[in-house]
Amino acid sequence: MSVQTLRWAVADGRTLTGRALAHWARRPGEVALALLFPVMVVLMMGYLFGGQMDVPGGGNYREFIVPGMFALTMAFGVETTFAAVAGDAAKGVTDRFRAMPMAQSAVVVGRATADMLHSVAALAVMAACGVLIGWRVHDGAAGALAAFGLLLLLRFSLVWLGIYLGLVAKGPESVAAIQILVWPIGFLSSAMIAPSTMPGWLGAIAEWNPMSATVTACRELFGAPGHAETSTSWAAQHSVLMAVVWPLVIAAVFIPLSVRRYRAMDR
Repeated sequence: MSVQTLRWAVADGRTLTGRALAHWARRPGEVALALLFPVMVVLMMGYLFGGQMDVPGGGNYREFIVPGMFALTMAFGVETTFAAVAGDAAKGVTDRFRAMPMAQSAVVVGRATADMLHSVAALAVMAACGVLIGWRVHDGAAGALAAFGLLLLLRFSLVWLGIYLGLVAKGPESVAAIQILVWPIGFLSSAMIAPSTMPGWLGAIAEWNPMSATVTACRELFGAPGHAETSTSWAAQHSVLMAVVWPLVIAAVFIPLSVRRYRAMDR
């Protein structure tokens, strides 16, 4: 790829990123609801059910679930990505972009960039909510930055999952199927409860859930009280490693699949 071609691709990707951001600017209510929904969940879990929850090894349950909600917020973003990509494909917008003299990568790269920016905003909102309900960083800024980096790495991999599913879907109304996929996987993890409190076979599945790797790694990097006692499996003991490996595997699978599907849409 020549320097001129690369500049062309970057410029086109930036233009389509701006298009997505402009859509959000025209629909602030929809964006606000998407950002505040995880806040509602953490408040509901922390204050309505938190009194009945015991954290293995001690610790405050509200502080325990905040890293879990960070990761769930990244997972819920799959629905946003899917709906946007599937909506453009169903309306013929994607086909019009493909017919224009622009870099073919711009459509998916622009979508991925916009969704990553949305995820940064979502994490900022969730972090502010966490501080208000008692969540704190106990091991310094370096560990906290590493934890947020792992969360964004997870989101980056799931962006490509959402792009691929959006390209193969029949329309944005199929988002219900994505919710059936995302919600059970998200909650069958260490996000809300420790896998050690689950039945043995279910806890083992939860321990090896990619979501659990990121959640457990974040609790470790944030220095959450009692985090070492909540999980004892190999995956949990090497959570930081697995929080890098799992997203890289997901991205390695779905980036090529997304590119291949996008190129094959006119066949």
